[in-house]
Amino acid sequence: MGSIGIVGGGVVGLCTGIELLEAGHQVALVDDDTEGKAASWGNAGHIAVEQVEPLASMDMVRSLPQRLFLRGGPLGFPPAAMAEWVPFGLRLLAAARPARFRRGCEALAPLLAGSMPAWISMTERIGAPELLRQDGHFVLWHGESAAREGRASWQAAETGTAQVHEATPAELAMLSGLGKQPVAGAIRFSGSGQIADLGDLRTALRKAFAERGGTFVARRGELRMAGGRVEIGGVDAEQVLVCAGVRSRELMEHLGHKVPMIAERGYHVRADAGVWAADLPPVVFEERSMIVTRYRSAVQAASFVELGTVDAPADPRKWERLERHVAELGLPIGGPFRRWMGCRPTLPDYLPAIGRSTKASNLFYAFGHQHLGLTLAPITARLVTSMVAGKQPELPLAPFDIQRFA
Repeated sequence: MGSIGIVGGGVVGLCTGIELLEAGHQVALVDDDTEGKAASWGNAGHIAVEQVEPLASMDMVRSLPQRLFLRGGPLGFPPAAMAEWVPFGLRLLAAARPARFRRGCEALAPLLAGSMPAWISMTERIGAPELLRQDGHFVLWHGESAAREGRASWQAAETGTAQVHEATPAELAMLSGLGKQPVAGAIRFSGSGQIADLGDLRTALRKAFAERGGTFVARRGELRMAGGRVEIGGVDAEQVLVCAGVRSRELMEHLGHKVPMIAERGYHVRADAGVWAADLPPVVFEERSMIVTRYRSAVQAASFVELGTVDAPADPRKWERLERHVAELGLPIGGPFRRWMGCRPTLPDYLPAIGRSTKASNLFYAFGHQHLGLTLAPITARLVTSMVAGKQPELPLAPFDIQRFA
């Protein structure tokens, strides 16, 4: 087996590194996020197997005016980033056409169907099965009309291996008891899950990677082309895998690929767990586009889709609104809050990029997983490992080829 350099140490990079090591490769992981600040470690922790329908859809496009941040919604379009989100938006409109939307659903469905079994296998192999919780999640509404419309929408949606159930009277009473407003309606998903603690997951994955002989290189990955092959600065590797999240765009475009990816920025606030029940699955407050997740030692409220640039400063109004949501709902989440912002790597059709480069013979890539990076990390790792070995992957990868944007 040969040597492989992975650029990117998020959840996709670590899972793939472990798979490659177990397949007999030598692996060096190049990443400068030594403190774990990337989106892999600040998300909602939700294993979202129900999100079969790409966000690039005509329903989403039609709802845009009502979902703008300026109107109280979750969507932010910073004026300073207009040069980024205007062309991205035009491509999204094209991807939202019914035929392309259906093809996107067909591509995501088998990927998501394999994600929970892949997570079960991964957590067992790294000796941390307790990190995976398979008890679904709740979606609730406080308004009667919102409950009727939301319930009907989810019941009509394609949710893959996840199933939608009406919340029981006991569950409704429990959810109403979370705050000062009675819940008008709620559903519970089965088949979905969560990671019990993202920090503990990062620790366990890094430990498993090192125990299998993997090497960490704490530096920012830099690639160069040499004789039709790619080299990583400071790393001796026969093959190269790019899975650097939002940073993948500059790496791949430097090598001649077209990557119309945007930094889709999300925000969260965290506080000590307090009285929030330790066994309560994630709860989505759909009217406020907010998901609350109980981790081992903290409770987190997350929201917002802000189409911007990677290095622009965070918008404190987003954190302030999250904290206001918590206060207005009367949720048992007390400050002081710890604030975070991270960038989801999002392509305009809301499908990931997984494949082999047409520009360099030894280059592979796996990035652009948007809201599904945590969900799809282990199944992506298996697909990449098959590609590297020259085997037929278990799922067709043509829909995820980055050449679709050429």
